[in-house]
Amino acid sequence: MAVEVGSAAPDFTLNDYNKQPVTLSSFQGDKAVLLVFYPFAFSGICQGELCQLRDEFAEYDGQGVQVLGVSVDTPFSLKAWAEQQGYQFPLLSDFWPHGEVAKLYGVFNEGAGLANRGTFLIDKGGVVRYAEVNQPGEPRDQLAWKRAVAELPE
Repeated sequence: MAVEVGSAAPDFTLNDYNKQPVTLSSFQGDKAVLLVFYPFAFSGICQGELCQLRDEFAEYDGQGVQVLGVSVDTPFSLKAWAEQQGYQFPLLSDFWPHGEVAKLYGVFNEGAGLANRGTFLIDKGGVVRYAEVNQPGEPRDQLAWKRAVAELPE
């Protein structure tokens, strides 16, 4: 079951594509976090969604929102993908233990060994303010989480 709106966001630490640890709770008190789980780097729908985030990054950054992408890919493939696409936000590797953070958030697809398209907006206090889970092959409606970002308290 996915993490629900109003609950505390489970904390985690994952390595980014430069093998640097990123801890969710390190943003508390400073920035809200848009946590975007996606199945795989270099896949069509995922690339479209993350390129839209890249193209609209200034909007999120201007509203004090840190975007974090999470997949079960290795840091090496995430680095190649980030460099190819020019992503300016961290892509985090949930590779090993395989899908552990996706499991914490209730978005791990055991049968396929990947993260479903889970989107969680976490406020500065660490509380989930928006949650959506889409299945593989089912793109997200980014307008929904943009509305949630606009409704965040200062």
